[in-house]
Amino acid sequence: MATRVGIGYDVHAFAEPAAGRPLIIGGVTIPHDRGLAGHSDADVLLHALVDALLGAAGLGDIGQHFPSSDPRWRDASSVTFLEAARDLLAARGWRVGNVDATVVAERPRLTPHVGAMRARIAATLEVEDERVSVKAKTTDGLGFSGRGEGVACYAVALIERD
Repeated sequence: MATRVGIGYDVHAFAEPAAGRPLIIGGVTIPHDRGLAGHSDADVLLHALVDALLGAAGLGDIGQHFPSSDPRWRDASSVTFLEAARDLLAARGWRVGNVDATVVAERPRLTPHVGAMRARIAATLEVEDERVSVKAKTTDGLGFSGRGEGVACYAVALIERD
């Protein structure tokens, strides 16, 4: 069996409240007064996972496949990007072994939503929930996330093929 590992990282600033954007993390809409700014839905968790999966397979990054310069991806659901990454891997004989991500946000508290995020990611990747780990962390007030300016995510993915 062959295995490969990829890492991903993403960060998005919060949009202005007047923008009316929902906060979507891990494919889940989370109650909050501001969403994240970005060309698509700015789902920081799914973007980091897509980069980790594509990187593990040697297929570049999310910007190569879904450039923000392309109007087709304006306000697109990042679940679409994760599905596409899954399909690109499958076309090359790869399957997801597991994914692990850490979302860094001071507010809102994300821990109550982690179960729903894991379930959404697992369903999209077509793997068991136990192959998906999502953790929510704060920076105890330090840095841009600690000041409530945005959200970051770190992700790792293991892919396998026979």
